[in-house]
Amino acid sequence: MHVRREVPLAGLTTLGVGGVADRVIEVEDATELVAAVREADEAGRPVLLLGGGSNVIARDDGWSGDVVAVRTRGIDRQGDRLVVQAGEAWDDLVAHTVENALAGIEAMSGIPGSTGATPVQNVGAYGQEVAQTIRAVRVYDRAEKNERVLTPAECGFAYRDSRLKREPGRLVVLDVTFDLEGGELSRPVGYAELARRLGVEIGDRAPLRDVREAVIALRRGKGMVLDPADPDSRSAGSFFTNPIVPAGRLVDGCPHWPADDGRVKLSAAWLVQHAGFGRGTRDGRVGTSSRHSLALTTEPGATAAELLAFADRIVATVQQKFGVTLEREPTAV
Repeated sequence: MHVRREVPLAGLTTLGVGGVADRVIEVEDATELVAAVREADEAGRPVLLLGGGSNVIARDDGWSGDVVAVRTRGIDRQGDRLVVQAGEAWDDLVAHTVENALAGIEAMSGIPGSTGATPVQNVGAYGQEVAQTIRAVRVYDRAEKNERVLTPAECGFAYRDSRLKREPGRLVVLDVTFDLEGGELSRPVGYAELARRLGVEIGDRAPLRDVREAVIALRRGKGMVLDPADPDSRSAGSFFTNPIVPAGRLVDGCPHWPADDGRVKLSAAWLVQHAGFGRGTRDGRVGTSSRHSLALTTEPGATAAELLAFADRIVATVQQKFGVTLEREPTAV
């Protein structure tokens, strides 16, 4: 394990905010990951697990404890099943599946972060989410002090949610097992914007490479592909989840889609924009992306306090104007 001291968290997150961490411990395999967490727990030091830092708002006053940076790597193929180490970069994994003719996660191309973070948030995009392909998640349970394998049912997946998220800090993801589908064609396309880009109908299949290229192009057009030269990518992607409300709570003019239990999912981007926070709305060093109102971006020198205050203004205005409460997608630590 490689240990560094007094490390600015801003340099470890895509939002670029956060103070200094006492210690950053980089681990390169699951054994080191468990050992680092267990050692900190036994010593009574707070632990912050960090993968790609793409879904985290780090504290301005830093972290008085250990930041465990998960750098574990490895993809083990067993037929159409992949066992992937938690620190494997997510988009590298998606590229690997496309190159090896395995369908199931191609519409989630271009999403930053690590594979181990995806089941926590039940990451999804363009009609796919990881819950559709996850077979198992191996974790270290900090409460029970042992390793366990969670089934999809035990993960409790929901829209951008899971048991791992609802029990923050308890379950440390070690690896994730995916069941994919062999072949050169994608899973049925389930998102209208992607179908239009591909020139196919909803429910059709398309070549895996075409789907990946189309998704990355769509994301890049919204500033949601990490690029040091693109200030709009200095974000955590979509900052708010699409709110799910009873069918009788529709907002006039707001796009909506069916959700579970007869409820509907509203467009958070529409709500943000029509609450007066359109693309390029700035408040000092923070604001909405110039290409997508749902992404909040920071400028060099911005603080987490500035970002969260701006986000709170959006939440309050949407609530006041539409009676809908937005929830943050990234985690504030």
